[in-house]
Amino acid sequence: MTIVPKLRFKEFELEWEEKKFGSIYSFYSTNSLSRDKLNYESGKVFNIHYGDIHTKFSTMFVLDKELTPLINSEVDLSKYTEEKYCQVGDLVIADASEDFADIGKTIELISLSNERVLAGLHTFLARPNKFEMALGFAGYLMQSWNVRKQVMVIAQGTKVLGIATGRLANVKLFIPEYEEQKKIADFLSSVDNKLQNLKKKKELLEQYKKGLMQKIFSQEIRFKDDNGNDYPDWEEKRLGEIMNERNTKAPKSDRFPLMSFVAYRGVSPKGERYNREFLVNNEDNKKYKQTEYGDFIYSSNNLETGSIGLNRYGDASISPVYSIFIVGDLYDNQFIGSYLLQKRFINKMIKYRQGVVYGQWRIHESNFLKIKEKFPSLPEQKKIAEFLSSVDKKIGLVDTQITQTESFKKGLLQQMFV
Repeated sequence: MTIVPKLRFKEFELEWEEKKFGSIYSFYSTNSLSRDKLNYESGKVFNIHYGDIHTKFSTMFVLDKELTPLINSEVDLSKYTEEKYCQVGDLVIADASEDFADIGKTIELISLSNERVLAGLHTFLARPNKFEMALGFAGYLMQSWNVRKQVMVIAQGTKVLGIATGRLANVKLFIPEYEEQKKIADFLSSVDNKLQNLKKKKELLEQYKKGLMQKIFSQEIRFKDDNGNDYPDWEEKRLGEIMNERNTKAPKSDRFPLMSFVAYRGVSPKGERYNREFLVNNEDNKKYKQTEYGDFIYSSNNLETGSIGLNRYGDASISPVYSIFIVGDLYDNQFIGSYLLQKRFINKMIKYRQGVVYGQWRIHESNFLKIKEKFPSLPEQKKIAEFLSSVDKKIGLVDTQITQTESFKKGLLQQMFV
């Protein structure tokens, strides 16, 4: 059988070689320092913690571009010989994870800026010293489906998954000649650069919107009507004057399907991971709260983590733990949704939260409706909402480009490797 990938640069024709991970890489010891031994302010040695590999580090690790913790100066590092410090071209592999998607997640060290770096808790440090590897190739190779599948197979554990160096050493790798490795790494790196630039663009747009909202809602920026005239002064209103509680409870139905209320996303279809309908007897007629498009929804327990916002989906049934409100006809629900998502307003809401046990905190609907805020006239509300919507459309366009680029990269990883 000829060992070649489905998608290949036309100038290469040689077959790829099958190698075992352990025939290319040697393992070096890592430390087990916990987070309390690390800081972001002072120290002489950087530390790569497995949690950062899971959550924030890029596959192509460049120290100057990553927020990497330092080891506290009082920690004794005398036992670490020079070879145990990370080198450019090393792989740092997370050996523990709560799910299969991240077990064995790997970064390749592309630049360390002549700094001293150690691999930390729950990681393997693997160094290619028996085979010539082009810088960047192995990081992408470890993301390919064939390798990921093998790593998931060797993972062991129940609540926390783990892998051992002995098992990892037997993972099969298919390697092309050096020049083809380099071409693949350079090409995928260009895709990653595009992805990073798009994510940065989205981040800047979100910061721009946040800054605008602060100025608009503090009235530092005011809009004028179509004739160039000032709108009326903002008037103080109780929330009870602009919205009413919706407290309709009924079993789920075709019109009101069971949905989740997801932080920062709002009403969304239940994902398989969180769908527990199979635990509920179909005949128990369990009742849920009904919500319609444009409703304002919040959960007292999770205000700080984003469980607050408008229903932008439509008719749905959601958990009874949520409070639901109908925005009145004389107010623009898009404006109200944006206004009530301000951190300043959320902090104001939290003052009304009652209860001493997390999970039982509550802002009673009657207290919520007593809160007073200053609101503009309906025409100015609409103008503000339209303006913020135009910014949201730009953010959404970039978000779509990010999704498309990630999908494109995923396809490349499936087809450019054996």
